[in-house]
Amino acid sequence: MDLRALRYFAAVAETGHMTRAAEQLGIQQPPLSQQIKALERELGLALFKRHPRGMALTDAGRRFQTEALRMLQDMEAMKQRMARVARGQEGELSIGFTSSAAAHRFLPDALRDFRQSHPGVALKLSESNAAELTEALAAGRLHCGLLRMPVARPEGLHFETLLREPVLVAMHRDHRFAGEAGPARRLAPLSLARLCEEGLILVRRPGAPGLYADLLTLCQAQGLQPRVVAEVDRMMTNLNLVAAGVGLSVVPASMGGVHPHAIRYIALADSAALDAPLTLVSREGEDNLPALHFATLLRVRAAAG
Repeated sequence: MDLRALRYFAAVAETGHMTRAAEQLGIQQPPLSQQIKALERELGLALFKRHPRGMALTDAGRRFQTEALRMLQDMEAMKQRMARVARGQEGELSIGFTSSAAAHRFLPDALRDFRQSHPGVALKLSESNAAELTEALAAGRLHCGLLRMPVARPEGLHFETLLREPVLVAMHRDHRFAGEAGPARRLAPLSLARLCEEGLILVRRPGAPGLYADLLTLCQAQGLQPRVVAEVDRMMTNLNLVAAGVGLSVVPASMGGVHPHAIRYIALADSAALDAPLTLVSREGEDNLPALHFATLLRVRAAAG
């Protein structure tokens, strides 16, 4: 039994006439009659009562009609679903991001636009650090990721800088640097030399490059020896420690609103040589259409500023 036989049966059942059904289907009447008889033989029962002026469904035929129409409708629904999949309008998209990437309004705005333009795509969102996201992408557990500075570049992954932003120094509001200019005045940018006078909190994977590796390199180039008091693997943990007065840190400017009751953010005088990128990581040869559409949306938004 195939779908063609079901369509033939449905047409005869609907018209109640072999000739009219053949005209509706665009075929000759004899082949249609043969198909219906073959279907009845295959099922081992009579589907129609033949009359001089037409055909009527038997009780078994009415039961079969219900099943046949459901199968035909399911097939049509599947065809429509696969057409949406072929357009990238349906499916699943797994996106990973770091907390610092999510803090930039670029990502939530892009996700909102994508949800509106692709309502049939199921989004699976997960937050992690840059190292874990990179490993998940390399293992095929994510379709794409958004992070700041890559900490590793495994084969098979593509890294693309979407935009860059300046960095800020984060310190507790009671820190001596935060109170030097008084509450009514804007603090002057803090130099690297003064930053290195204090204990620093770094977000990094030991032995891996990244924003904080660049910070340390910049300090060393100026003959400075920063004092690291803590290393953490997530930006929010970093800022929680700053809010607790453990030390100072350097963060992307878009995170300047976190813990405003406890943290003061000041520009870094050397930020021209140290900025925070927003990086799209994707899999080379990606065939997930929603992922490709999302990447295109990100590029368009980034280009538009």
